[in-house]
Amino acid sequence: MDRRNHSSVTEFILLGLWDFPQLQGVFFGLFAVFYGITVLGNLIIMIIIMVDSCLHTPMYYFLFNLAGLEICYITVTVPKMLVNFLVEKKTIYFSACITQLYFFGSFGSIECFLLAIMAYDRYLAICSPLHYAMLMNGKVCTKFLLCSWLVGLSTTLLSIILISRLNFCGPNEIKHYFCDIAPLLRLACSDTSLTETVIFFLASAILLMCCLLTVLSYIKIIATIMKIPSSLGREKAFSTCASHITVVLVYYGTMIFVYVRPTTTSVFDFSKVASVLYTIVTPLLNPFIYTLRNKDVKRSLRKLLNRAISLLEFIGK
Repeated sequence: MDRRNHSSVTEFILLGLWDFPQLQGVFFGLFAVFYGITVLGNLIIMIIIMVDSCLHTPMYYFLFNLAGLEICYITVTVPKMLVNFLVEKKTIYFSACITQLYFFGSFGSIECFLLAIMAYDRYLAICSPLHYAMLMNGKVCTKFLLCSWLVGLSTTLLSIILISRLNFCGPNEIKHYFCDIAPLLRLACSDTSLTETVIFFLASAILLMCCLLTVLSYIKIIATIMKIPSSLGREKAFSTCASHITVVLVYYGTMIFVYVRPTTTSVFDFSKVASVLYTIVTPLLNPFIYTLRNKDVKRSLRKLLNRAISLLEFIGK
């Protein structure tokens, strides 16, 4: 009978991004700033949407959830990475590694669904404006979100159960700065073919479904916008989608580069750096993309800043 436990290895060593001990303090400061800006930026987006009643629409309801998800997503990996910059022993327990991998995979899957739903929301708003309020009401929005979370959490759970049943007997060095699937499976002593097949099938199904919905939505959107006679009308319609398109391209582009590629050692080393793009840079950029390219958010941000300044002036008196 095959061993199904992981008693040989109780903890892993995270090798991190770069092996430059003299620059650990610099890296800590850099990524700490990135993390702080990301959390603060997405919190500001959430606060703006909460306090401005003009933004209480399905599009901003989904954006509110995306901002909250980005905070969760970056918090799964970065705090542990920051700690490892400051300590000599960069270890993570097996249970903590599996937990990190579970939430990282879950939040990634949920974000795919959420971006696809936001594309579908824009499709309904532009292509069926007269029926939009009925088709995308509060109940429908809530159902979409619940389904995204349930499917994201459950599909990742199946992958994690399979990974946790593998035998890890050494070595225990993960060539990454967090517990990602590919570098972790390389350390397994038992056969990983079934686990890899299931993970590939689930990930492909989620990506294809979300990408297909997003692409089809934007094909319909572009076709509808091109029929608008005035250039001002076309520009206004495109402006409501510009932020979302930018986020989708950045998110899927970096993920495809990291995961949809031949498995070679030289590329893998670079993919650790590339993974920083979708684990850290994408959540960092999203608040700026939505504030700089969205007139409603910029207007609400100015109102919020004016209120804050007025409050500070009142307190100062």
